[in-house]
Amino acid sequence: MANRHLSRSIVLQSLYEWDFGKKSEGEAREIFKRNADEFAPGMADFAFMDTLLQGVLAKRVELDNVIGKAAPDWPIEKISVIDRNILRVGLYELLFSDRKEVPAKVAINEAIELAKNFGGETSGRFVNGVLGAIYKEIGEPGKNETSKKKHAHVEDKNLPVLMLGGAVVYAREGDEVYLALVHDVFGHWTLSKGKIGDSPEIANESVEESTLREIKEELGLPKLTIKEKLAENEYIAFSPESGKKKKHVTYFLVESSYVDLKLEEKGGLDDAKWFRLKDILDLNFYNDILPIVTKAINIILAQK
Repeated sequence: MANRHLSRSIVLQSLYEWDFGKKSEGEAREIFKRNADEFAPGMADFAFMDTLLQGVLAKRVELDNVIGKAAPDWPIEKISVIDRNILRVGLYELLFSDRKEVPAKVAINEAIELAKNFGGETSGRFVNGVLGAIYKEIGEPGKNETSKKKHAHVEDKNLPVLMLGGAVVYAREGDEVYLALVHDVFGHWTLSKGKIGDSPEIANESVEESTLREIKEELGLPKLTIKEKLAENEYIAFSPESGKKKKHVTYFLVESSYVDLKLEEKGGLDDAKWFRLKDILDLNFYNDILPIVTKAINIILAQK
């Protein structure tokens, strides 16, 4: 493990020099070879370093897009050179490495250590916040591989709660039934949802009214009808700006007319589409969303 930490350090130093000097990707490889020869001559883990460097460079645009969505108050060009490259390295390992070789928590912890060693006073907390938020959004892979802290549930009770309303939106067109789903920047298809009572003007809205309003705005749908309540779920989310909070989501089955979707421009989502029921099983869902979608499909099919 010590060799791997050194390997990541060398890759980070190379990316820092490349980024700071605004050099080409070809020059980045030359910088890396020089650093590897100087700081780790004859190191057996050269292949790991080379793969990590080339992976970060190849996926840089995609990585920067995800970082920007996870930390919307910090445009990528405003993040310090060292911090943004630590995030690139950690995020690449979190999203694209073989999890048998680099478990998700190892990727995050190694990035935090890099931040503590090479970044500023707040770098460790910042990197932890951004990668922690992304880890949560991709379903917390490997979460159950280690035991939970004994008193975590006590701490969770004191967290602020953000209330949201979400929906499985469906429409009928001829003999087909379609579901409207949104796609997030972490590669999952999921359900449209929004905040409940997030301004004084709408503070007295019911959960149902707020949910319909939010879904209409997010998907650009003119008319929606709630058919029934599907489920409620709750999870802990982390924002680099506001810290930990508990999100409580109430989901409904909602009927719509089959019209073009117009995704609202906001952070975290990059697409919205209608899918036929028979195509749903091929999609990448979060573990806690799939049972809600399955329940909704069973109810819809029973209505036929």
